[in-house]
Amino acid sequence: MNEFDPKKLHVRLHRRDNGGDLTFPRKYTLTHSDVTGELFLSIGPDYDYKKLSGMYSRLLRDEVLGEWQNKKQAWLDIHCHTSGGLVLGPARWRDSIFRHHMPMVLKALCYGDRSFLIQNPGLQQSPIHVHFHARQKTLDRTEKWGIILDHMPEP
Repeated sequence: MNEFDPKKLHVRLHRRDNGGDLTFPRKYTLTHSDVTGELFLSIGPDYDYKKLSGMYSRLLRDEVLGEWQNKKQAWLDIHCHTSGGLVLGPARWRDSIFRHHMPMVLKALCYGDRSFLIQNPGLQQSPIHVHFHARQKTLDRTEKWGIILDHMPEP
């Protein structure tokens, strides 16, 4: 599953407990099914810890987490674990998988939250920083992956 298919994306928006506006903090939890290829995106003021607490998720650690940062200029931080915790698989192999699928992941995030991004056009120029977390220093790094607009769906 390398190409993004909007029909396989399921989005769940979590509102604040008081029902207030959801702008910042704004976090993304992206998980998937290896069997069906479906993607599950949760958007809310916190990560979707319920999605992350299952044994399957804790063992594989193949979720992608995102969080908007806003200090003078907004940017999107993306986090993926290539090693550490209960992660299954060698870090170099996991790193290559995350890298291979990252364009699709970024398209899924931008597509799933397109209403918010269209309502806030200034955010479309925001840079994306992808953090590959690993115990090995050569694999533990942060990279720039363009700007939001690079990954926005065609109108």
